[in-house]
Amino acid sequence: MGLVIGVLALQAPAAAAAGDSGIDIHPWSASPGSTVTVSTTACGRDVTYGKGESEAGGKFHLFKGDGEGVLTGHFKVPEGKESGTDTVTVKCPPRTKVTDVYEIAGRRPNGAVEAGFGDTKDTDTQLVLGSALIAAAAGGWLVKMRHRSNSSRT
Repeated sequence: MGLVIGVLALQAPAAAAAGDSGIDIHPWSASPGSTVTVSTTACGRDVTYGKGESEAGGKFHLFKGDGEGVLTGHFKVPEGKESGTDTVTVKCPPRTKVTDVYEIAGRRPNGAVEAGFGDTKDTDTQLVLGSALIAAAAGGWLVKMRHRSNSSRT
């Protein structure tokens, strides 16, 4: 129990520090090819425009967002980008500059999961084989039930 409390106590400062940048990056763990949304209130209520830069995704612009004093911008994580972290920097007039990092996850899943049974594109064969197995199981159940009803009569 003490170990769990100790681990949680050590993680609390890191979690608090992660939210101190004034930048909201969504998703926090992005895949190559996905769009990342950056929002900030660090520029102030009067500012309606800012510039952003992602080391991986390049430069982007921030415009007035949904809420008062919120600037929002978007960029795309390039395809083929390796896993790791990426730094996002936001600059607004007159001299505001905030930086935060987010995670670039591995490649996005694509297609079906292979479970070791045939080709994922050959669904006809799998459907026929599955149907045959179900029919065999149903036939076995019928034979068993018929055998039981005959044995109870004698």
